[in-house]
This record gives sequence, C-alpha cells and structure tokens, in this order.
Amino acid sequence: MIRILTPFIGLALVILIFGVLTGSLIQYLSVPNVRIVLAQTVIVAIGAIGMTLIIVSGGIDLSAGSSVALSGVVGAVLIVKGYSAATAIVLTILAGGIIGLLNGTLISVFRMMPFIVTLGMMGIARGMAKWLANNQVVNAPGTLVDQLMRPISPTSLFPLPPGVWIAIALALVMAVVMQQTIFGRYIFAIGSNEATARLCGIRVQVHKVLIYALAGLFFGVAGLMQLSRLTQGDPTVGIGLELDIIAAVVIGGASLNGGTGSILGAVIGALIMAVLRNCSMQMGWPNYTQEIIIGAVIVLAVGLDRLRQTSRS
Repeated sequence: MIRILTPFIGLALVILIFGVLTGSLIQYLSVPNVRIVLAQTVIVAIGAIGMTLIIVSGGIDLSAGSSVALSGVVGAVLIVKGYSAATAIVLTILAGGIIGLLNGTLISVFRMMPFIVTLGMMGIARGMAKWLANNQVVNAPGTLVDQLMRPISPTSLFPLPPGVWIAIALALVMAVVMQQTIFGRYIFAIGSNEATARLCGIRVQVHKVLIYALAGLFFGVAGLMQLSRLTQGDPTVGIGLELDIIAAVVIGGASLNGGTGSILGAVIGALIMAVLRNCSMQMGWPNYTQEIIIGAVIVLAVGLDRLRQTSRS
C-alpha cells in the first residue's frame, strides 16, 4: 500500500511546495494551468508506459528520445509527401516499433547488453531522423494529426485534447495487461529472475523481443503526439527525453533491478515531472536550474529504490 501511495504523496508535495513558492496555490491549480500540465504530461506519460514494460523486465532503453524524434520526422515527411493522415499515423507509430524490434532482437537473440545496444541505437535513430529531415525542421501542412494535441477550449478543463484521453486509455489498457494477463506475469517473472523464468518454461528470448517492440510502439505514439504538438517534425527534439521517461518510471515505484513497477505509478511519475518543469518555468528559473532539479530527482528516486531493495532484503 505504501508503494502505491508514494507517487501520489510525492505529487501532492511537489504541488504544495511550488504552490507556496509561486505565492498562490489556487492560481497554480487554475484551469488553464492544469490543462497545460496535462498536455505536457502526455508525451512523457506514453513513453513511460512503454519504458515500464522494459524496466520491469529488467532492461533499459536509452534510445526512447531519439525514437520519439525519428517517429515525428517520419510522420511529418509522409504528410509533406501527400500521404493521408491515417497512413502517416500508422507509419509514425510503426517507426518507433521497428526501432524497438531491432533493440529487442539485438538484446535477446545476440545476448548484448541493453545499455550498450540502446545507447548505440540512440545515435542511429537520431542520425536517421536528421537524414530524413535533411538536417532541418520539416513543416507539415495541417491535417487530422494536428487535432490530437490542439487545445479545444483553453479557459475550461473539458473537453481535453484527444491526446490526453489517448494517454489515459493506453494507461488503463496496459495496467490491465500487466496485472491480469499471462504476458504481464511473464514480464514480472523475467525481471525478477530471468534464469528461473527460463527454467519455468517461459520463452524469455521471444518475450524480450516482444517487450522492446511493444515499448517501441509506445515511443512511436509519443512521437505522434510530439508531431501534433509542434505541428512539425524536428530531428533535434526529445534530447534527454529518455531521462524524463526513466525518471517517471522510477519515481512511480519501479525498480531498475527489474521485477517491480506499475503503469499507474509511471503515469503519476510523468505528471510529477511535468509539474516540476511547469513550476520551474513559472518561477522564471533558467533551463540549467531545471536540469539540476530533474537530475536531483532522478538520483533521489534511484536512492529511494535502493533503500527499498535493502529494507526488503
């Protein structure tokens, strides 16, 4: 119960602290600002859903930010070339899935370290994004894609942008998958003890490929939301995004040692990251101060995870 409540307590504390610092908690919780925070949460939250699968299984993916950038560029290029919005959406998501499939294959079949594989893929995906975009921003004409993250009524909480509802729906579906399906139980089993999972008859190699490929699809969806939000494909976007995503998962209660984590916790962790960035901007703090805060939060989250592991052992 404490593990479940910890992310919510952390979110409440962050909001309370910055509400005091900004001078008005009520103003910070105003409808326009809440809408902004929710919109800022979408990309990290969707990425965190995919990263939760990987981290719970005992892996890591440092190429998430580059996958988001590549997916967004793919979508923008397709729209510029005259493809329909539906085709652009599907291929944008698949672009992330292909990167995840490559990661999973190299890690599982060739037994390479996830850190090294995804670190290399981070550079490969970023380079491919720049190549496709001809090393410049791709401005896409208006399509249905733009509507996913466009605020409908900035002065009222509802209706929320479709992207927010998509993130919520994906979180609910994957929460059920993780807790109520055999595939979800296999993810936890692999992360807890891969050797034991293999002895129990779980096809670890196959499931690792599936886990990374599925997570890649979520990074592709995050790239689609990034494209909708910016209305352009930017090959330089998402630098450091993987750190925000990993931090959200760890803040949400997942262990970097694998075997522990939840989709709900990861989403709340993403909300905490969005609140931190939003509050920092409202305080007028420079970017380097924001990065220091985010870095400190990551270290704190990993430290708390270490304490949990020590106390449990």
